[in-house]
Amino acid sequence: YPITQKLFRIIKACPVSVASAERSFSTLRRIKTWLRTRMTEDRLVGLALLNVHRDVLVNVE
Repeated sequence: YPITQKLFRIIKACPVSVASAERSFSTLRRIKTWLRTRMTEDRLVGLALLNVHRDVLVNVE
């Protein structure tokens, strides 16, 4: 039964739980949260700079 033995080896190599997939989703969630926070901070900094330098005339040409 060589085919059966190969199948058992493959099955034994498969992870029993999905902990690695859950960790990946957890990491992805943290990255997305960090990116949202970072984008919000960048937007606030940009708006603050616009407010501080509102007296400066900009030539669009």
